[in-house]
Amino acid sequence: MEGEDRLVSVIPVHFTNGLHPNIQLHQFPLLTRPLEVPPSAAASGKRIRARVKPNIKRLEVHVPVDTRPEVWNTDRSQALGSARVEDDKEKNQELPKVKQREGEEPRLSEVRMRSEQVSQSGSYVLGVLRDGRLHLHPISETHQFRPTLTYMDMHTRKARRNRGGDDSDEDDGPPPDPDEPAPPPAPKKEKKPTGEAREVQVAVRKTGEGSGLQFQGGMTQVRREMLTLIHAEEDERWEDFEYCGGETTEANEAFESVFSTSFQELECKSDITSLLKDVPGL
Repeated sequence: MEGEDRLVSVIPVHFTNGLHPNIQLHQFPLLTRPLEVPPSAAASGKRIRARVKPNIKRLEVHVPVDTRPEVWNTDRSQALGSARVEDDKEKNQELPKVKQREGEEPRLSEVRMRSEQVSQSGSYVLGVLRDGRLHLHPISETHQFRPTLTYMDMHTRKARRNRGGDDSDEDDGPPPDPDEPAPPPAPKKEKKPTGEAREVQVAVRKTGEGSGLQFQGGMTQVRREMLTLIHAEEDERWEDFEYCGGETTEANEAFESVFSTSFQELECKSDITSLLKDVPGL
């Protein structure tokens, strides 16, 4: 290209953190579809619900399913709904009971999307261009949401029991720890006459108040920490939140709070040298 780049326009930049730390970036696997209630579910009065575990920063969004006969299998939803109820009880994740007709089986009536916090590389900001001015607000956290399908394991176990393949309520347990050496094969022992039966208990016990759980056995430190985190997540109670869609009055009021009303100029206290030092790889 010949000639120098010319200045096209100057855009004033406004910065505010009035809603910090309540501005978060949430990513949903919806492609181009909006996060909203399907028309068939909205006609019956259903709406999106949300809940959060603040200590571990876990969020869940419950979206009603599209129950049109051409896209929904009612029989399948009954089987999976029963498995989800049992899975919730097992993991201490039960929802408030919904009124059902006498003799009616629970149904899979919603898709649950659970968050996983993603670390941010650098500082993320929300930017909105309005009236020729760019308004910026810092983003405190980033979360990626995925559908939870843990009830499928419960459904598989129930199907095995119904086929008579396994009468036990337990699965095969967690996979072996790759960090541990493989146990040597047990030598064959001759049968001995049965003596007095003795009860042997292997337990997970608390070492003291506030000191958490102590796992006994040959587990590595990483595996013990993972199990402690899983128990802590299951023990924390969910807190219900009201979900407000993008077109609601509450959402519009929060959106207006993003825009700065101050015209005070900010003083830059960094120079080009300190900026370049913070760039990785330079």
